[in-house]
Amino acid sequence: MKKILLTVLAGVAVSAAAMAQDSFTVKVEQPEHGKVTVTPAVGEDGKVKAGTVLNVKVEVTDEGWVFDSGYYLSMSPGMFYPTYKEVMTPEFQVTVNSDIWSLGGSIMEAWRLEGHKVINDVVYAQPGVKPLKYDVYIPDGAKDLPCVVIIHGGGWSSNNEDIMRGLARELIKGGKYVVASIDYRWIGQGDGDQTPNKMHQLIEDCFGAILHIQERAAQYGIDPKKIAVTGDSAGGHLSASMANLIERVGEGGFGVTPGVFEFKPTYLPEGMSVKEAQQSLYAIQVAAPSYGVFDRGSLARFVRDLPADAQFAVAPNDNIPSASVRTIPQYLVLGTKDRTVGREPMEKYVENLKAAGQKAELVIIQDAEHAFFDWKPDQRTKATFAKYGVPYAADMMRFFDEVFYK
Repeated sequence: MKKILLTVLAGVAVSAAAMAQDSFTVKVEQPEHGKVTVTPAVGEDGKVKAGTVLNVKVEVTDEGWVFDSGYYLSMSPGMFYPTYKEVMTPEFQVTVNSDIWSLGGSIMEAWRLEGHKVINDVVYAQPGVKPLKYDVYIPDGAKDLPCVVIIHGGGWSSNNEDIMRGLARELIKGGKYVVASIDYRWIGQGDGDQTPNKMHQLIEDCFGAILHIQERAAQYGIDPKKIAVTGDSAGGHLSASMANLIERVGEGGFGVTPGVFEFKPTYLPEGMSVKEAQQSLYAIQVAAPSYGVFDRGSLARFVRDLPADAQFAVAPNDNIPSASVRTIPQYLVLGTKDRTVGREPMEKYVENLKAAGQKAELVIIQDAEHAFFDWKPDQRTKATFAKYGVPYAADMMRFFDEVFYK
C-alpha cells in the first residue's frame, strides 16, 4: 500500500486571506459500502479551526467491496483552481488551511483486484524535487508478456499515475499484458523545482521510465522486446513522442549545440550507453495516443519557451518515421464532444501517419467528452469510464493484439 501524508495545500502557496481566517468549512462524504471516520470529529456545521490536522480513516463495511482511494477537494481563497488530491491508503491526514468541499473515500467492487498484483511507487529517477515513479500491474502467472506503458494526462502539469489505474485494470484483463503506469515531471515549476521544467525533459523522463521497466522485465514477467505505449491528452502527446522520437535519442543534448536536439533518457541502466538505450527503445512496437495533441500549433502555448527548431523536435507530427525504416502502428480515439482536442488536427496526424506508410486507426466516439480514460473517486467519472473507457480499452487491446498476438 502507498504511504502518503497529505496536506490540503501541498505544493500551493497559502494566500494571505487564507492565513487570516480562524476556521474553514469541511464537508465529509460517506461512501456507499463504506464509512469515513474523521478525528477530531467534524461538527454538523462543518466548521474546523484553521491549522487542524484531521486524521481520516476509510473502512469497507460490505462484503464484496474493497478500498479504492481516499480523496479531498478544496479551493483556497485567492486561488483560481481547486486542489484535488487522492491517497492510496485507507488512513491519511489532511491539514485544514482552506475550505474542503469534499473529503472522503472511494469503495469499489472486489473483483477489480482479482487475477493480478500491483507493485506501487517504483522510483526510477529523481532529477528534481519530485521522485519519479510508476506502478506495475502484473497478471497472475505472467511470464514474457508484452508490456503496455501508460502515460497520464493533465496538461503536462497535474495528476500522476494513479489517475490511470482504471485503464490499467482493463488492459490486464485476460492476462495477456503487464501494464506499467508512469509519472513524469510537470512542465514549469509545479513540482517545486526552482528551474522550470521544459517539454523535452518530460519526454526524457518517459524514455527513462521505459528503460527502467525493461531492466526489470524478468521481475515483472515482461518480454523487454515487446512494448506498447498509450496515454491520454498530454499523455497522448507523450506516448506519441515515445513512438515517433526514438531516432532523436542521443547524447548531443537538447539545444546545447545549435541545431542538435536529442533526448537523453532521465534514467539509464548501469553500464548502458545512450546509443544502447536507443536500441532498447526500439522495442516500442505500437502506440495508442488517445485524444492527444501532436502538432506544433496545438503545442504552441506549452512550448513557447523553446525556439522554433526545438518546438519541431518535440512535435510527434513532425517526426513520423517512414514505415520503410520502422513500423509503428497507432490507434487513436476522440469523442465528438471533446472541447479540449480538435478533430481536424487529429485527422491530419492520422493522414500524415498513413502518408508515411504507417498503419493508423482513428475511432470517433459519439457523445464522448475529454478524458474518459481517467479514473477518479466521484461517481460521474466512474460512470463515464464505464460507458466509454471500458469498451474502448478493449478495442485498444484488440489493436495491440494484432501486433503481439497475430
